[in-house]
Amino acid sequence: MGKKLGPIVLVEPLSGNTSLLVKINKIIAVKKSQYQEIMIVDTEDYGRALVLDDYVQSAYYDEQYYHESLVHVAMTTHVNPRDVLILGGGEGATLREVLKHKSVTRAVMVDIDEDVVSLAREHLPKMHQNAFDDPRAQVTIGDGFVYVENALVAREKFDVVIMDLTDPYSSDIAKSLYDSEFFGKIKRILRDDGIVVTQAGNSFYFPEVYDWLLQNVRQNFPIVTEYNCWIPSFGYAVNFIMGSLRYDPHVLTPSEVDERLRDRGVSTVFYSGRTHVGLVNMPVFRKINVRS
Repeated sequence: MGKKLGPIVLVEPLSGNTSLLVKINKIIAVKKSQYQEIMIVDTEDYGRALVLDDYVQSAYYDEQYYHESLVHVAMTTHVNPRDVLILGGGEGATLREVLKHKSVTRAVMVDIDEDVVSLAREHLPKMHQNAFDDPRAQVTIGDGFVYVENALVAREKFDVVIMDLTDPYSSDIAKSLYDSEFFGKIKRILRDDGIVVTQAGNSFYFPEVYDWLLQNVRQNFPIVTEYNCWIPSFGYAVNFIMGSLRYDPHVLTPSEVDERLRDRGVSTVFYSGRTHVGLVNMPVFRKINVRS
């Protein structure tokens, strides 16, 4: 009689010293792309999940907390977002949320890894919900850095830029897209009332990287907003940083946010007017120095 195998467990790094153990019930797909290791798995607690280089990027049971927080704070703060650029977001969920706003006429999604997009199309239908095939969507496989430089040359303009990239400390793929020079280029492809928002990793475990990223946004945008939201499958509260050239998300009331969502036909699970106010007013998590 053979030995019974134990459960498959993903060891997800939270920091250099702490990890999250995630029980995997089934491995759906594994591929080593040109850029990273891609896994799509069914987990016990979070449902189906996209994992890149051992980091859970999205999971069925909690991805709305992440994607709605990333997308709708910026989209709702802008009075009329028409042209939107998404850097990253290969599973299609960020694109899905952007396209909920009927004000949007063009949503360009640029992801460097064709294998992520292809596997997501096949195995993560509940995430993209056919957003890739929306006539307003333009899905481009390529380097976001190069796309932005070409957009400068072509004098393309966007109302909102959303950066849904891997963490700057988890891999080298996206690191150059977080520096001050690149945010300066994003500023130049925005209209004069434009907004950029980026996921920013975690300020508790990686305070130096977070502060570096925050400073890079502050060097380029007059209105900067920090917020965070706990994502169970990440094992921590993920940070977001928004840079705006004109609009301040703090001045919106819950009723104003709800009215904009209603007028644009946006249906959400997590985000609402009250959620918006809570997110932009909650302090970010940092290590507390306790004096003995």
